[in-house]
Amino acid sequence: MPTHHFPALAAILAAASSLLHGAAAAAPIPIEYFFEQPEFSQALLSPSGKYLAAKVAARGGREGLVVVDLVNNSARKVAQFSDADVGNVHWISEERLLFDTEDKRLGLRDIEYGPGLYAVDRDGQHLRQLADRSGATLRERSIRTLLPWHTFMLEQTGAQDSDYVYVADRKYEWPGVLRREGLLRLNTRTGQSTAVLRPADTEDWLLDYQGEPRLAWAFDKGTAILYLREAADNGWRKLHTFDVYKPGSDAFTPLAFGPDKQLYVRSRQYGDKAAVHVFDSQSGKISKEPLVQLDGFDFSGRLIFGKGKLLGVRHLSEAWETSWIDTAMKKVQDDVDARLPHTINRIDLPARPETDNVLVTAESDRQPPLTYIYTTQAKTFNKVGESYSRIDPARMAPQQFLRYKARDGLEIPALLTLPNGSKGKKLPLLVLVHGGPWARASIWGWNPEAQFLASRGYAVLEPDFRGSTGYGSAHLEAGFKQWGLKMQDDVADGARWAIAQGWADPQRICIGGGSYGGYATLMGLLRDPELFKCGVNWVGVTDIQLMYSGHWSALSDLSERWREYGMPQLIGDPEKDAEQLQATSPLLLAARIRQPLLLAYGGVDRRVPIYHGTKFRDAVKAYNKDVEWVEYAEEGHGWALPKNRIDFWGRVEKFLDRNIGAGAKTE
Repeated sequence: MPTHHFPALAAILAAASSLLHGAAAAAPIPIEYFFEQPEFSQALLSPSGKYLAAKVAARGGREGLVVVDLVNNSARKVAQFSDADVGNVHWISEERLLFDTEDKRLGLRDIEYGPGLYAVDRDGQHLRQLADRSGATLRERSIRTLLPWHTFMLEQTGAQDSDYVYVADRKYEWPGVLRREGLLRLNTRTGQSTAVLRPADTEDWLLDYQGEPRLAWAFDKGTAILYLREAADNGWRKLHTFDVYKPGSDAFTPLAFGPDKQLYVRSRQYGDKAAVHVFDSQSGKISKEPLVQLDGFDFSGRLIFGKGKLLGVRHLSEAWETSWIDTAMKKVQDDVDARLPHTINRIDLPARPETDNVLVTAESDRQPPLTYIYTTQAKTFNKVGESYSRIDPARMAPQQFLRYKARDGLEIPALLTLPNGSKGKKLPLLVLVHGGPWARASIWGWNPEAQFLASRGYAVLEPDFRGSTGYGSAHLEAGFKQWGLKMQDDVADGARWAIAQGWADPQRICIGGGSYGGYATLMGLLRDPELFKCGVNWVGVTDIQLMYSGHWSALSDLSERWREYGMPQLIGDPEKDAEQLQATSPLLLAARIRQPLLLAYGGVDRRVPIYHGTKFRDAVKAYNKDVEWVEYAEEGHGWALPKNRIDFWGRVEKFLDRNIGAGAKTE
């Protein structure tokens, strides 16, 4: 397999490409290798496939934007800032790119501006700022040529065939809570924009295959209202309504408009698992036969169009994979997989190919993402970049996707990571509980948290307990109103299952997690004190009633609609279920937690404001002398800054070592 590198790009990345192997291999892998910013990310082919854009950064430096000419293998840095990092990037034409910025050296407390908006030609010429980065009203008024700070890129790329692009104009009720989202058509060379007519107080939009706004949706209390525009010069008409939070409703999620103008949607209307269906805009009904249906999983992903037809589907099962409908693309995938047999290889195509270049992202449980250019005719690979070049895959740990039975017979999907080189027997175990809880953790692939813990000798079990998404409506709905109850049983049953398999030492098991996972950590210590010897809770809920009532000291980013229509059904009604919510709120039971505990919170967290942590800390410390507290004053709901990620996981390492690791006292 011929493999080549780009000399110019290598020079740009030289400061970020030293690999530490050889004699140093026996030393512990430095913690910063796992939690630093990626050196190379967000690679994108131009519409023709002749050029590649990507974000790059020298180690410890700012992320800039590079464009590689794939014809002559030359690279040029086209955008770089001294006070910000390049954020999201899109090609808007063969000549021009759109991007925003972020500051990865500032936490939420210190951010005083929006992401801004910029456009630049692929040769670095004609860089233009389009939206203000400041949130100050006076500054907005003083810079009349710029759009206001609340102008954002869409996730959708649009037509990619002119200097025009659609961008979102967002208005907020308060920080983090969207009130409505308008749409602007923006000329990236002149900065002039025109507003798209809104059918209501819209909160999201869907562009069609030609890149024009065709679908919009709004909300009225707990009801979603979808609007359709048949053509660019037509008005909007109401297409469909459904109850967002009612199980078994005719709800669906719009995915894409195809070249055939059909609307493809994700729906559970005809089965337990969400599948891809066609929505008939005339009859207002979903096709009964699914277009894409996965065995054992909800559909999550996107449709891949090209050559005027549906080519394939990117979907999540045990890992992110691609199923190709197009015969030629199946052959390309087979060729790539034969040459990269130890990774899952995701292929992305240019919008209007004029070359035979495709983009390949290769990843596994042990290998952080690698990026290649593959030429389908010559069958050659050009290695473009590594996200974490200091990670040695040979030293990473194997990970497996599995399922175990909960006490009531429900199958619980999970990931198990075992330390590299271990025999996998009677290991110290950390049960890592994901947040959400309406989310999914068990996605096979390289995970810095699990790999760091495994590198220190710990087995890591990550269960997708009932209430997790991705496994069908029955699995999801089994978690309704089960905070601290059956959801908690699933986590404990996973630890006991690991003991029964011989993987976990029953005397050396700890529980940890963030957000809902932090809540489950505290409830695990309360409900199963003989099983869990210690707990690590970061940004975790401590009192369910506080989620409804809030606190004078902080604004929450939970919307009133979610509090009124979503939380009562999924968590519990604060009045009707008050007794249950009190019985499952760790704050009210703090006196019973006697195991060692590490608590970490963000000072400006709007999802789980810090009063959840301080109130619980004060309550538990009256009875438990082994409580470690850390506050990252500038952080929100999780650790955005590498320095804080490194500090936190360093604390976790020491905490686990003295409680269930090599430094733990044994009886």
